[in-house]
Amino acid sequence: MRTATLGPAERGEALARMAERELDVLVVGGGVVGAGTALDAATRGLATGLVEARDWAAGTSSRSSKLIHGGLRYLEMLDFALVREALKERGLLLERIAPHLVRPVPFLYPLQHKAWERFYAGSGVALYDAMSISSGHGRGLPTHRHLTRKHALRVAPCLKKDALVGALQYYDAQMDDARYVATIVRTAAAYGADVANRARVVGFLREGERVVGARVHDLEQGGEFEIRARQVVNATGVWTDDTQGLIAERGQFHVRASKGIHLVVPKDRIHSTTGLILRTEKSVLFVIPWGRHWIVGTTDTDWDLDKAHPAASSADIDYLLEHVNSVLSTPLTRDDVQGVYAGLRPLLAGESDATSKLSREHTVAHPVPGLVVVAGGKYTTYRVMAKDAVDEAVHGLDQKVADCVTEDVPLMGAEGYKALWNTRARIAQRTGLHVARVEHLLNRYGSMIDEVLELITADPTLGEPLAAADDYLRAEVVYAASHEGARHLDDVLTRRTRVSIETFDRGTRSAREAAELMAPVLGWDEGQIEREVEHYEKRVEAERESQRQPDDLTADAARLGAPDIQPR
Repeated sequence: MRTATLGPAERGEALARMAERELDVLVVGGGVVGAGTALDAATRGLATGLVEARDWAAGTSSRSSKLIHGGLRYLEMLDFALVREALKERGLLLERIAPHLVRPVPFLYPLQHKAWERFYAGSGVALYDAMSISSGHGRGLPTHRHLTRKHALRVAPCLKKDALVGALQYYDAQMDDARYVATIVRTAAAYGADVANRARVVGFLREGERVVGARVHDLEQGGEFEIRARQVVNATGVWTDDTQGLIAERGQFHVRASKGIHLVVPKDRIHSTTGLILRTEKSVLFVIPWGRHWIVGTTDTDWDLDKAHPAASSADIDYLLEHVNSVLSTPLTRDDVQGVYAGLRPLLAGESDATSKLSREHTVAHPVPGLVVVAGGKYTTYRVMAKDAVDEAVHGLDQKVADCVTEDVPLMGAEGYKALWNTRARIAQRTGLHVARVEHLLNRYGSMIDEVLELITADPTLGEPLAAADDYLRAEVVYAASHEGARHLDDVLTRRTRVSIETFDRGTRSAREAAELMAPVLGWDEGQIEREVEHYEKRVEAERESQRQPDDLTADAARLGAPDIQPR
């Protein structure tokens, strides 16, 4: 089994190696597309580097709806090629690439009109299933079924009786988006890529017109250094235009940001055995099963304020509550909301007749020699975007390079996962953990579970749950810092775990315990522990305050009241 450790020592070594030699490909941006691009390049045998200004998946890639889906609504737009591509990727992720991280999830679509709607919607879902199966990777999911109103209300008793005349049930898939990205990064490192987060690109190196590398600022240890590369890939999502601005190139397209917000509520607030998909006047609304919680989302509004910390306003929250309550027999209130998060989608905006015809999903360009830009797209098709970006970079390498192989490269933790799942009762017996704990660990780490269990063997207190967030073991906090590249408390409570959105206190009651667990791994003294806890508490309060504001401008101002954490 391949493995790679992303601890503080490994980060320092990776930065040193990148500064010492010329890379074939340097990827800028540690979201799902950047991470996927680094994995694609590394598995073709290219000398690859990956740098991220903040934490892995700190932007869009940790703030999605957590769905791996074909895009059912794109069928209405007759974009069959896009849906077929996404369904193939969904099947690959479920069956081969990440069966430990991606799992099926059922959705109920309530019908509100007799006859014609059942025929119309049913035809669409039947086509969706057929395209999935024809992709060769869709046989692992159940096909859709038609339900009467009585049957639908048995499956989802939370629905108002007059909210539907019947229903359709179909399947898609879901994952923990931030955990997925961290796993891609570790897999890329296992195949030889040098990776470093908290390493911000502050400029590009030029030789005439050609881009030949980047100047990088180490936000942890301080200092600036140069990384030379034969090709640089800009995979910075909603920051694409800002990154392009470092070389004073407008490029052939622009990326605009669209904000989507989500609410997290406890499982017992919505009585249903299935997720829900509802139509709104603007798009669709999902109610998504999420462990002991539900995720309700999303909105779709233009955003031109702070990109690092998009804020959810009171109006955003009211919008979601109003729409989901239109079908719930017991309405949700503000008091039911445990967590709120906002993310930005990178949408392509063309500037001419040619660019206005760009794919609604993603595009790749080579605006100047040595620099490739990949932008747009959606989470499910990240692997295709990465392939296209590396294919474009290869054109500028002037050498024969192997074709993309990531369709057949499982992520770390996938190999042996199913066998371990089948023996989970024995693992529980051997370790003394409850079988539910073992299942939780297997669905987060797959066959890397042994690395977590070794920490518990060395220190049995790590087998205890966090006092104020008992879905997670103390060992998971240590592992996040020692193996998964977490550098700060926020990284652990917000992305390696989901304590920040899964508890009513938003993780403040877990902050000190988690910081003290991270301290020995990261070499923190008491002063740094205090700074980490204080910063996290201020961040939570700033988010709460933003969610009390009436609009985007005031919400953004409130959220920016908490500055980013600074290292010692």
